[in-house]
Amino acid sequence: MAVEGGMKCVKFLLYVLLLAFCACAVGLIAVGVGVQLILNQTITQGATPGSLLPVVIIAVGVFLFLVAFVGCCGACKENYCLMITFAIFLSLIMLVEVAAAIAGYVFRDKVRSEFKKDFRQQMQNYAKNNHTASALDNMQEKFHCCGAANYTDWEPLLLPKRVPDSCCINVTRGCGVNFTVKEIYTEGCVEKIGGWLRSNVLVVAAAALGIAFVEVLGIVFACCLVKSIRSGYEVM
Repeated sequence: MAVEGGMKCVKFLLYVLLLAFCACAVGLIAVGVGVQLILNQTITQGATPGSLLPVVIIAVGVFLFLVAFVGCCGACKENYCLMITFAIFLSLIMLVEVAAAIAGYVFRDKVRSEFKKDFRQQMQNYAKNNHTASALDNMQEKFHCCGAANYTDWEPLLLPKRVPDSCCINVTRGCGVNFTVKEIYTEGCVEKIGGWLRSNVLVVAAAALGIAFVEVLGIVFACCLVKSIRSGYEVM
């Protein structure tokens, strides 16, 4: 009876963890979509380590949701094969997450260089493409920056003494013409956005550790339930 009661508790905790997995999956998908939207404004040409990162995040989120569904079915029906499948797939997800974290660290400089390269490329298309202009304007207004390295990056691309109006501290039509330095943001967007990402990396790391801890618990509880099912105990 003690073992049976213990397995009932494990089964209940596994259900709770499966709900947490679903929440984590939705969170990963949302993060991946958000990162993709940001990168779409800057990195547009070819497949780079930076452009593939949100795709990996979204894929992991979708896969985690499916794995949670398999785990729920396995726990509900007390199916040995489904629980084994759940534990194996959850382990694979952890390996993918570890690999993604390592790749993100290894390619961090590559992502930065690609970001800077594509930002400059889109600056050259600013006057030719309204969509590109709108994306750059939104980015400069949001991050209070101007140009890639600084506001002087616009000098060869636009008329002398002119920057996009989105560089202005107080944005009004034509404010970027014959500007003074005090009227515009002088810092470059590459460094500004890089600083914003660095300031949020601790939050991302804490969230990743939390997800990893939940996944480890899920694997442990799944293995306990598998052992109980295999031993022939009836878990209701």
